[in-house]
Amino acid sequence: MSRIGRLPLPLPKGVTVLVSGATTLVTGPKGKLTVPVPDGITLEQAEGTVHLARRDDSRQQRALHGLTRALLANAVTGTTKGFQKGLEIQGVGYRAELRKDKVEFALGYSHPVVFPIPAGISVEVEKQVRLMVSGIDKQLVGQVAANIRGLRPPEPYKGKGIRYAGEVVVKKAGKAGATAAK
Repeated sequence: MSRIGRLPLPLPKGVTVLVSGATTLVTGPKGKLTVPVPDGITLEQAEGTVHLARRDDSRQQRALHGLTRALLANAVTGTTKGFQKGLEIQGVGYRAELRKDKVEFALGYSHPVVFPIPAGISVEVEKQVRLMVSGIDKQLVGQVAANIRGLRPPEPYKGKGIRYAGEVVVKKAGKAGATAAK
């Protein structure tokens, strides 16, 4: 039994859900998102809520039931409130600068790193060391934040690099620490 899939999905005011074949279009005040609906999952709208039902109780149908409901819930939240992910840059001389549709990073390499901002995503740079990635698609926001973090992940000895806001980097002892511990 999928506990997530059986929950009714409430629709806030201003959000509409249109089912057409294998896709569902969720429209809200911030934009439109499409969610794929797998074969065997049906959607029913009633009084400001959406209920999902599955064809049978096979393992795959149970998994897809919960997944589809979670994807629809993310689409509803994204089109009403949106999603955002914070990043922090740590290191001497490490900084970011916003230029039209791209972000230019100085990350200790011999050249600046230019990161193009995809459509549907907005990036704000605060004090050259804090970035806020925001958009309506939760998966795309997370992927863009992960791609930016991948430009210079935090290293374990000094902690320099790009990290998620609030991420704790466990530091390792260097050579001196290893010999002093013996």
